[in-house]
Amino acid sequence: MRAATKPMPRPRKFPSPETVVPAPRSDYVESFSPSVGGNCRVLILGSMPGVRSLAAEQYYAHPQNLFWPLMQDVFGVARGLPYAQRLAELNAAGVGLWDVLQGCERRGSLDSDIAKASEIPNAIPALLAQQPEIHALAFNGAKALQVFQRHALRHIPSLRLQQLQLLPLPSTSPAHASMSRADKLAQWSVLKALTSSPRSQARSR
Repeated sequence: MRAATKPMPRPRKFPSPETVVPAPRSDYVESFSPSVGGNCRVLILGSMPGVRSLAAEQYYAHPQNLFWPLMQDVFGVARGLPYAQRLAELNAAGVGLWDVLQGCERRGSLDSDIAKASEIPNAIPALLAQQPEIHALAFNGAKALQVFQRHALRHIPSLRLQQLQLLPLPSTSPAHASMSRADKLAQWSVLKALTSSPRSQARSR
């Protein structure tokens, strides 16, 4: 009787290099941690930092962005100060900074290039629960308000929402050049009164 032959082992298959190391999502970007002081009354929300800001790891770092010039006009935070000092003075004035989105896919810096399906929101409802003194959310541009309404609004308890004033403000981005600096300042100046007010009485949607 012939001895049974052992089956030949199958050659081991190795995955191709493409499956071992997936192609990086080069268009994926992430925002910064919130900059919020202990007595924050107004939280300014952008959509997602632009390319220049991400590279510098600073809020509103583009030299043509009007955010810091407006903060100088409204709150007296000198735009020429070191970045950390600007943040500290803005926080001391009762103003916090964050973005609505934690991450998204976007090619370039334009809000219009954000891929809607890729949007990951920041935990704004949780921050509002931890910081009950925040009584106004100021949205830096229409996109910030849009993504807030899409991702965060329904997760804020109705009682907490009644305590908030939602303020859509013109974008400080250089891409929004159709409005003059003077007109933008006129609208952003409302924040000064809100930081000194113990409780906002009105609420806009």
